[in-house]
Amino acid sequence: MSDRTPVSLSPEEIAAVRSWVIHEDASTIAFAKPAGLSSQGGRIKAHTLDDLLWAFARSNGKRPDLVHRLDRDTSGVILAAKTKPAAGFLGKAIQAHKLTKTYLALVSAAPEPKSGDINVPLVRQEIGRESYMRVAAFDARGAQGSRSRYRTLSASEDGALVELQPFTGRMHQLRVHMAHIGRPLVGDVRYGGALTAAGRGAPRLMLHAVSLKFPHPDGGERTITAEPPEDFRALAEAMGLKL
Repeated sequence: MSDRTPVSLSPEEIAAVRSWVIHEDASTIAFAKPAGLSSQGGRIKAHTLDDLLWAFARSNGKRPDLVHRLDRDTSGVILAAKTKPAAGFLGKAIQAHKLTKTYLALVSAAPEPKSGDINVPLVRQEIGRESYMRVAAFDARGAQGSRSRYRTLSASEDGALVELQPFTGRMHQLRVHMAHIGRPLVGDVRYGGALTAAGRGAPRLMLHAVSLKFPHPDGGERTITAEPPEDFRALAEAMGLKL
């Protein structure tokens, strides 16, 4: 769909991005994004998922475009539109909060209470070349409302597996919200998360986008799911948690 300058991809990159496809139809294509891959932009001089979508370019030069993003170290479901009408439809659905995003995360201790809503304003802060989000007063300059829901799925002496659902789409929202209630995500260096769990080093930010429910441009709804990758499953198992 995009008419931007094409990106040259290696056969290995093309094979990789094609292997990540978990759903495709006439209007949409969804991927199980691996951790460590930027969705778009970023300062690392490596191809992003957005770049890799040139592997799906049609003969007229059009290619799919992402309709939302995941943090570089977050794995899981990410959706792209294959046509301009689909992109417009999904863009409006996002603005109307019609997409239901569900994540899994590992934390070092079970939240108290075991489930609840987090509804606090967030403000973006630039520190050097890095961008952070922090909780702010509702009337603070630049503050934006944000809301998430969490639910503990499994708990042990070494931590907990939690299900997270954002109702708004602020940068780093889930990470900041869980840190706000004293349960930062394992591996989240930026927001105070533990670097180890159950005696093991955290391989990355332990956050996985497990499912995405959305109104489909061709009618009805779709729910796309992506099983947690091996690094997430292995650490959860070491922590005595049931996925």
